[in-house]
Amino acid sequence: MPRPVPPLRIALIGHGFMGAAHSQGWRVAHRFFDLSVRPEMTLLVGRHAERVEAAASRWGWAETATDWRTAIEREDIDVVDIVTPGGSHAEIAIAALEAGKHVLCEKPLANTLEEAAAMAEAAERTGADVFAMIGFTYRRVPAAAFARDLVRSGAVGEVRQVRASYLQDWLYDADAPLTWRLQQEHAGSGALGDLGAHAVDLSQFITGQAVAGVSGILTTFVGERPLPGSASERGRVSVDDAALFTARFDGGAIGSFEATRMATGRKNSLRIEVSGSLGAIAFDLEDYNTLGFYDATAPGTRQGFTDIMVTEPEHPYMSAWWPTGHALGYEHGFVHQARDFVEAVAGGLQPEPSFADGYQVQRVLDGVQRSAEHGSTWTATG
Repeated sequence: MPRPVPPLRIALIGHGFMGAAHSQGWRVAHRFFDLSVRPEMTLLVGRHAERVEAAASRWGWAETATDWRTAIEREDIDVVDIVTPGGSHAEIAIAALEAGKHVLCEKPLANTLEEAAAMAEAAERTGADVFAMIGFTYRRVPAAAFARDLVRSGAVGEVRQVRASYLQDWLYDADAPLTWRLQQEHAGSGALGDLGAHAVDLSQFITGQAVAGVSGILTTFVGERPLPGSASERGRVSVDDAALFTARFDGGAIGSFEATRMATGRKNSLRIEVSGSLGAIAFDLEDYNTLGFYDATAPGTRQGFTDIMVTEPEHPYMSAWWPTGHALGYEHGFVHQARDFVEAVAGGLQPEPSFADGYQVQRVLDGVQRSAEHGSTWTATG
């Protein structure tokens, strides 16, 4: 018989694409991992009663509400999980923290640097018993976590260069509709915040170095798009379609970054390559279970990138899953995120990445925007 564990009662604010992903994480984590505390899917919140009730029924949430303040006011809610558009992150997260609730918030932390700073400060004020984490889920892909382990162990030697890109193509069609992700008041930025934030966080996570300065370019290729449900009306796109920037890390490495939703033919390619004095690693999210590793210390006749299938029980997170060689997929990162968050809270430890980490990434994004506004001038991100 499995040992009984107390519940950690979750309220999820939002129920779209990310709501489904987070729901899967909360629902499955305790079934595969032996958790100290069991997540309990207590409350799902959305603006439209019929839609949120349908989502709750589908994913297994016990109750619903149409006002996020319900989650803040209820004493039986321990965790507020925020998957709404970025424009509402700060208000919800700060209210939840001030009410003594743990918070998990999707990335980017906020739409502006000022909002992100306020969120990080609110998390800092809570003291030792209330925790906040930002959802950079790709840290939890086993191959990416193993890349971090290899680099941090010295397997590639001194880190010299980072090449990171996040390429999608869902906007290459100029007649794709104008969604909230294309409006600055809701999304804050376009490809830069939506995709570039992941590339920045993953590069820093793997290398252990922080981006200290940037020079960037932002561009919008399609300035107007059809309004949803309209055959003739179009609305203005107020965010970037693509971002390019170079960077210098505080540990001496240099980097190049690309984030675009116009990379025709690329569906979800988050790629990072780290080159060092003794070797290199290469990861691509479209090849989820594989990590490329180059050992420059091997004899020349045996040098070349080796594809490591990251499915051994000794690899990060894999001992809880399937036999060797049985692959994982996109949703598993959210299960690992739920597991790490729950275990940190249960142990009285700050889960990572923290709101302070999210604020640091926001400073990088802000630096790229400021650089692009001033002719790509070199801009410090501190």
